[in-house]
Amino acid sequence: MKIKKLERSESSYTHHNGGLVVRKIFSLLVILLSVMMAAALSTQAQSALGQPNIAALQPAATNSGATATNPAANQAVVSSLANLPEVDTLIYINPQRILNEVVPRLMPAKDVEGMRKAFADVKTNAGIDPTKIDYIVIAFRFRKPTADLNFQPPEFMVVSSGDFSAESLMALARMASQGKLRDEKYGAKTLGLMTIDPLVKEAEKNPFLKAFTEVGIVTLNANTIAAGSPAYLRAAIDAGEGKERISTETSNSLLRDPNALISIAGTPWHSFAKSFGMLGTETTTRASRCESKIGNIYAALTMDATNFMLRGAMNADNPDTAKIMSNLYSGLLGYATSSIPDASAQALLKGIAVKAQGDEVTLAADFPQRMVADLIKKQMTPKPMEATEIKAPMKPAVRRRTHRRAVRH
Repeated sequence: MKIKKLERSESSYTHHNGGLVVRKIFSLLVILLSVMMAAALSTQAQSALGQPNIAALQPAATNSGATATNPAANQAVVSSLANLPEVDTLIYINPQRILNEVVPRLMPAKDVEGMRKAFADVKTNAGIDPTKIDYIVIAFRFRKPTADLNFQPPEFMVVSSGDFSAESLMALARMASQGKLRDEKYGAKTLGLMTIDPLVKEAEKNPFLKAFTEVGIVTLNANTIAAGSPAYLRAAIDAGEGKERISTETSNSLLRDPNALISIAGTPWHSFAKSFGMLGTETTTRASRCESKIGNIYAALTMDATNFMLRGAMNADNPDTAKIMSNLYSGLLGYATSSIPDASAQALLKGIAVKAQGDEVTLAADFPQRMVADLIKKQMTPKPMEATEIKAPMKPAVRRRTHRRAVRH
C-alpha cells in the first residue's frame, strides 16, 4: 500500500510540474506572438503587385547551427494550407522548431526535461506528440455588414496538422465536452458544435457577442483538425472540395521564409473596407473605389545560432507616405522605449530599426538569444511576497480598583 501511495504521489508531482512547465512554454509562445503582433502593427511594405519585397530583409546566410526547414516538409505545409478557405489575416506557428530548438535554448534544462515528461504523458493519454505537430495556423475572415447595416465581428479558425490521428482527437473532444458537443452533418463531414452558455446570457445584453456564442470542431483530413466559428469551419469543408480557397498570393506570402518560427500575413485595409460596407453588404455588392494595397503586411521571426531575427514589411502606397509613416512609427517606438522601466525590455526595443524603402516601410531587428532568455526568465520568476509587519494585539489597559475612604462625621 505504501508503494502504491508513493507512486501516486510521484505521478501527481510529475503531473503538477509538467503542467507548470507547459504553462511556462505557453507564456513563452505568447511573448513570441506578442513580438510578431508588434511587428505587424509597426511595419509597412509591399511592391506594386501587393507583395512585400522581403528579399532585401532576409538575414544573411550563416553557419548557424539552427536546423533549417526541410524543403519537402515545407512544400507539404504549403500544399496543406492551399486547402484552406479565403482568409484576411493568417498567423503561422511552427511548433516543431519552437519546442525542439527554441525552448531548450531559452529555458532551464530542468524545465525542458519536465516538458518532455509532460509531452510523453500527453502522447500516452491522447495519442499526440506536441513536438511532432507540423503547424498551427490561426485564421481570421472579416465579414460584410448585414442587410440592415450592422457590423459583424470577424470569424476565426485554428487549424493544426501533424503526426496524429484527427479522429482520435475528435473523440477526445467529445469526451471532454461531457455530452455538450452535438453533431451536425455538412457535406461529407460531421461537425461537433457547442454552445457557450455564459456568452448566450451576455449576448442578450450585448448583441455583438452573439457571433461568439457557438464554436465548433471538425476533422479536415486524417491528420488535420480545425476549431473555431461554425460558418468558417463549413467554409473550410467547402474549400477542401475545391470551393473558394485561400489565394496563392496569401499562402505564399505567409510562408515566403521557409525557416520562420512564426509568421503573419494580412490585408488590414481590405478587411476594414469589407467590414464597413465599402465593398457592399451581404445582400448587395458594391464595387471597390480603392484598389490600393496600402496596409498589407508580412512579418516573420527566424533564428540562427545566437540571435532571433525579426523582419517585417507593410505597403505604404508611395515613397512620401512611406517616409511619413516611417517617421511616425520611429517616434512612437522611441516613446514606447523610454516609457518602459525595464532595462532588458528597453534594450530589445532599441534594437528595432524602422526604415522607409521606396513604397515600403520595413522593420528589422536581431535579438540575442541570451538577452531574450534572461528577459523571459525574469518575467516567469515569481515575485517575492512583501514582508508585512504583524503587530501584536494590544492588551487592554488594566484598571486599578480604587477604594473610597469612609467619611467620618
